[in-house]
Amino acid sequence: MAADDQSDRARVVTYVPTRQKTEWTEHAEKLDMSQAEFVRTMVQAGRKDFTVESGAVEPTSNTTDPWGDDLETRVLEVLESNGSLSWEQLVETLSGDFEDRLESCLDSLQADDRIRYSGRNGGYTRVDP
Repeated sequence: MAADDQSDRARVVTYVPTRQKTEWTEHAEKLDMSQAEFVRTMVQAGRKDFTVESGAVEPTSNTTDPWGDDLETRVLEVLESNGSLSWEQLVETLSGDFEDRLESCLDSLQADDRIRYSGRNGGYTRVDP
């Protein structure tokens, strides 16, 4: 690859469910591809006949989180449900949602025996397959 080709590259980061990543990794290995090469190839292949409905994407919003909820929508929903809220109340409400989601995630990962709580290590540890 020429040096000019590398200077035109940009890093892309995304979050997907662990099971999906595992499937992609296995598929990439079968095709003798790296994960990055696999994702680039599949995205390009999927774009051939891809159309987006008008209004389905919010290109000006940069407040999305890894779970697919955008913060703007969540704030509007909380305010609609509760009326006026102070900064502290908004933080408490929105962070409480995160804590609930984190607890659910940890419960699920423990049930799948992918992590466990270790008092010796002072927190959660990953269980190696």
